[in-house]
Amino acid sequence: MATLEIKNLHARVAEEDGEQILRGVDLEVKSGEIHALMGPNGSGKSTTSKIIAGHPAYEVTDGEILLHLEDDDFGDVEIPDDARTWNLLELEPNERAALGIFLGFQYPAEIEGVTMTNFLRTALNAKIDEREELLFGEDDEEEEAEAGYDTSPMEGNVDDGEVGVAEFQKLLKEKMDLLDMDEKFMQRYLNAGFSGGEKKQNEVLQAAILEPSIAVLDEIDSGLDIDRLQDVSKGINALRDEQGTGILQITHYQRILEYVEPDHVHIMLDGKVVKSGDASLASELEDKGYDWVREEVYEAA
Repeated sequence: MATLEIKNLHARVAEEDGEQILRGVDLEVKSGEIHALMGPNGSGKSTTSKIIAGHPAYEVTDGEILLHLEDDDFGDVEIPDDARTWNLLELEPNERAALGIFLGFQYPAEIEGVTMTNFLRTALNAKIDEREELLFGEDDEEEEAEAGYDTSPMEGNVDDGEVGVAEFQKLLKEKMDLLDMDEKFMQRYLNAGFSGGEKKQNEVLQAAILEPSIAVLDEIDSGLDIDRLQDVSKGINALRDEQGTGILQITHYQRILEYVEPDHVHIMLDGKVVKSGDASLASELEDKGYDWVREEVYEAA
């Protein structure tokens, strides 16, 4: 069971005189748990998600983000004792992803010319290679250069990589069946021509393929009609129930939480997590808004 531990996190926009956004965020998410992070616009929710993933637009000025790993987090891979706790702020985004951090984007990019199948297999193999190097110090740069990966992930033998084409096709079918997705998705270019709902389903599929320990989903419910919301919610529940992924679900609304019931709900105001509770807290926000939370917090201060 992996644990993502955010301690006293302060951050600002990474430019001269950049605005301070986070002012001491404390949060802990474990594998197999669903956490909802809620708050008004500008409270720091999306900034928190991007900093976890390593977005360069923000500068951390204090605090730390730790990832604690246990033996079963990478299947039958035995994790060395000295590689069980990582400070994510010292790692590049690809290294964070290799160790089990996933960020589902609010606005996924469209990439013409790259099929979903090729993208996902390349991403999975890249994650496995990077993880091996981080845990055991193995360096496959020379091998990858010979395969042509220094110029394009599509060069070289199509079966290069830990997961070959045939094995990946089997894995992909299993994951799409799990998420109840149409296999025609896989013949399309990455998000190109996808509806908003299809893009969000694809984000969940990527998480299913990569099997992260912790998935941060940034407003994955935005712009979804009720049918697509139910489809996406089913996928999120499968990530937790079937794969044991910990979910940090960032959302403005209680609606998705009717289908993805959180174990914990956290409220952010002015760059801090100011209140936490169970699923009933989200319902209370739906009924009363955020003003009562502000009053409660500032009266206590």
